[in-house]
Amino acid sequence: MLDSTNIPGDNSITETVTDPPTAEAEPSTPTRLNPPTTVTREFFWAYSGGFIALHLLALLAFVPWLFSWTGVVSVFVGNYVFGSLGINLAYHRLLTHRGLTVPKWLEHTLAILGVCCLQDAPARWIAIHRMHHQHSDQQPDPHSPLVTFFWGHMGWLVYQNKYFGTADFYDRYARDILKDPFYYRLERNFMHWWVYLAHAVLFYLAGAGVGWWMTGELSGGIQFGLSLLVWGVFVRTVYVWHITWAVNSVTHLWGYRNYEVSDSSRNNWIIGLTNNGEGWHNNHHAFPRCAAHGHKWWELDLTYTFVLLLEKIGIAKNVVHPTRENLKV
Repeated sequence: MLDSTNIPGDNSITETVTDPPTAEAEPSTPTRLNPPTTVTREFFWAYSGGFIALHLLALLAFVPWLFSWTGVVSVFVGNYVFGSLGINLAYHRLLTHRGLTVPKWLEHTLAILGVCCLQDAPARWIAIHRMHHQHSDQQPDPHSPLVTFFWGHMGWLVYQNKYFGTADFYDRYARDILKDPFYYRLERNFMHWWVYLAHAVLFYLAGAGVGWWMTGELSGGIQFGLSLLVWGVFVRTVYVWHITWAVNSVTHLWGYRNYEVSDSSRNNWIIGLTNNGEGWHNNHHAFPRCAAHGHKWWELDLTYTFVLLLEKIGIAKNVVHPTRENLKV
């Protein structure tokens, strides 16, 4: 399989290539794991507090005065713009696995969309994911659901992992990312939190301006601004959190397999469709650098569709397509 890891002292991602046989067979019963030894029982309040606050704010969607159909639509449009283009494409396929290249201005723009999902600054997210691929469903895996489903879904974020704050962690798994001053600045002093807050304010101001213009009343502007803030930011953030976390949890427990790999990754229809292609996770673990996660004709991958558009207009280069040569099948 392709193992995407960053080697200390090397500025590139290395891959060890073998040919995973195509198979529908189920793996043997996986062994239960304990959390990584670097995890403490201390709550990571910087994350836990944010999770609690955003989930409570998202409950404001049940207030009738804050309902609008525009707000509801903004959840799903935002899932694609911020979740698919920011997390799936920028953080994951572009920066983590180098499945394509784009100009720096576009790379940085897409990364900012990912920051607006409040899933860490790029370097930390990327380092954790590269570590996951190196130790997938083994003891050092940061978020294997073979510990428990809750652990794989979000429990691993709630507790302190001492290794994530070390120089060795960043040097081993994200040195190439932090050599870019743009990502280095985002990583320092929780700058990504400020980016998230700024985009939330912009959502409110845009909604307030449109509401005031449409109704001619200040109250109409306040109502529509708050509606977009609640639905387009709070609800959308929580929604994208859970469908992203479900890739770590659900798709390592339930689904089908196109390839026989050493971990428990699976392709899951629900996550594949709601997460715009990320749920075809067995395909991804078999061939991490491939820019397409859907390998069968029915495995819809809207994130990859955008990659094809970028390539068509000459912006995306060096795209790793699911060709017979690249998949080694």
